[in-house]
Amino acid sequence: MEKNLSESSYNFRLKDCLLGAQMLFVAFGALVLVPLLTGLNPNVALFTAGAGTLLFQLITGGKVPVFLASSFAFIAPIIYGVQQWGIPGTLCGLAAAGLLYVLFSLAIRLFGSGILHRILPPVVTGPVIMVIGLVLAPVAVHMASGRTGDGAAWLVPQPTAFIIAGVSLAVTVLVSLLGKGLFRLIPILCGIASGYATSLLLDLAGISASIQAGFDPGSLKNWTAPTLISMQKVAEAPWIAMPDFTFPTWNLEAVLFIVPVAIAPAIEHFGDVLAIGGITGRDYVDDPGIHRTLLGDGLATSLAALLGGPPNTTYSEVSGAVALTRSFNPAIMTWAAISAILLAFVGKLGAFLGTIPVPVMGGIMVLLFGAISVIGINTLIKAQIDLMRPRNLTIAAVILVFGIGGMSFDLTVVKLGGIGLAGIVGVILNLLLPQER
Repeated sequence: MEKNLSESSYNFRLKDCLLGAQMLFVAFGALVLVPLLTGLNPNVALFTAGAGTLLFQLITGGKVPVFLASSFAFIAPIIYGVQQWGIPGTLCGLAAAGLLYVLFSLAIRLFGSGILHRILPPVVTGPVIMVIGLVLAPVAVHMASGRTGDGAAWLVPQPTAFIIAGVSLAVTVLVSLLGKGLFRLIPILCGIASGYATSLLLDLAGISASIQAGFDPGSLKNWTAPTLISMQKVAEAPWIAMPDFTFPTWNLEAVLFIVPVAIAPAIEHFGDVLAIGGITGRDYVDDPGIHRTLLGDGLATSLAALLGGPPNTTYSEVSGAVALTRSFNPAIMTWAAISAILLAFVGKLGAFLGTIPVPVMGGIMVLLFGAISVIGINTLIKAQIDLMRPRNLTIAAVILVFGIGGMSFDLTVVKLGGIGLAGIVGVILNLLLPQER
């Protein structure tokens, strides 16, 4: 314990810059996956991940060795929000979600951490997390099949798409199960790399062009091409470029739809802080305090949304890398943040990420969105929630049907539906329904 405590003090040193870059490498695949799936800019996501991590360190006094980056929990509402209100309107909802963290932080400071568990018990958060994953299931299937997220058009012929998505999915699973050391921490990055390499091989062998020539799109629009990957935009992009920041515009519907989604990652934040505390041997719930870490997470999320990036969250992959390398010095995350900010200004990087074929992401999404739903189930199991009790059954059932079924209420001033409505109804039912004896 003595060694852990001494090594986990903030000490900014030039020699740690490579360790910091390695931490960013561990987070990179998941970090850029969210903007690539949702239509946000990956360079902006890199910038806001770095800036959010630095803001978190400022608020927590540089005491916690965590890296903040794109949150998977918000993928579904971002995709839906961009379709309904565009990116600026959706960013308004994401910024408000960060402010919900701030309110939670204030409540914890005033009433203690137990207040969140009373308002948001596992019987509410578990089904909400399940809804987040299941709502996106059709999007994953469409993209793995080579179609657009809404399934309206072909981007890649289906036979080709199944090959690429299958390789991406298989490699991601195998690395997560069999990977050793650093590789086990980057299954998503390995899956993306293998899917991309498969796409290049299909192009070079002429298989892509052959399948595309005989492909029948049926009644859907056909946006397929003889090659899967084109480097034209990479060649045209400048080496150094300002990230394409996008600023939010006020949209009350987006706020009411997205804010309840923050319930799940706010609760998960407790687990992340306890996990990194177990790794370093320090009690971060006490010092700097869970209210400060939650405040830092929330303000980092709002900052990201104000600039056009996805919401931030603490990355368990990076916590795993901390455990693996025994690098407990929080200043290493400062170097990771600086590395992310510098990469954000590399114009060709964003253009290159844009060349990744849709089925590569689709294969990973099949696993990812299913995994989110399983986390929701596991939340109920770990808390030993008896779903056959009428009260628990009612709360879980209403959340699932409202969220997955797309229930919505038009309140004249605003329309409330989907995941947001499911989360709000779950909280209300938990507060109103009497406890069973």
